[in-house]
Amino acid sequence: MKALLLAAGLGTRLRPLTEGIPKCLVPILGKPLLEYWLDLLFEGGIDAAVINTHYLAARVRDFAATSRWRSRISLAHEVDLLGTGGTVLRNRAALEGGAFLVAHADNLTRFDVRAFCGRHARRPAGTAITMMTFTTDAPQASGIVVENAAGVVTEFHEKVANPPGNHANAAVYIFEPEVVEFLAALGRSVIDLSTEVLPHFLGRICSFHNATYHRDIGTLESLRKAELEYARFR
Repeated sequence: MKALLLAAGLGTRLRPLTEGIPKCLVPILGKPLLEYWLDLLFEGGIDAAVINTHYLAARVRDFAATSRWRSRISLAHEVDLLGTGGTVLRNRAALEGGAFLVAHADNLTRFDVRAFCGRHARRPAGTAITMMTFTTDAPQASGIVVENAAGVVTEFHEKVANPPGNHANAAVYIFEPEVVEFLAALGRSVIDLSTEVLPHFLGRICSFHNATYHRDIGTLESLRKAELEYARFR
């Protein structure tokens, strides 16, 4: 299986830290965030990864060139940001050949990649997406999901004042090719996954719960928490 790592964000909420370093390379316990992702995915059986770039792209290129995984990495630069769905569509040729993994690389996570892929392989009939979920400590700032007894997502509440629970979208997915077909049918280059794609597939998304560790590194406070929490895995 191939993977697409979404790593082009500006990281504005992490300023001034991100004034000289892209968000995907912010160090956690001395190790760049993107390096955690590459180690996790490739050690978990992923064959190759595409990393999209935009902000401070030269820093990401330098990182990739010296990575121990460099032979399995390709970079896809975006002069203008295309949105998460637009990035998937633009890189469809590099991801063809079956189901593929898509992840927001601005999260710090730890999960069993093979189990995630296995859940997708054994997903309920009719589903086209497997979404990773986690238990959030900030449900109002997250995309909260509601699932039925089979683990199929039936409701999705994106950053609402009174969310119906704390199981959140971890922004890590496995997509079947028909998701790309849907993106192409929209006829646009800029597309957002959360607001334009996931609602369309409600009832056709199965969940995989990450009970090990997951945190969005979106603010300086969440970065501080991640450094404290993740130390137990060292």
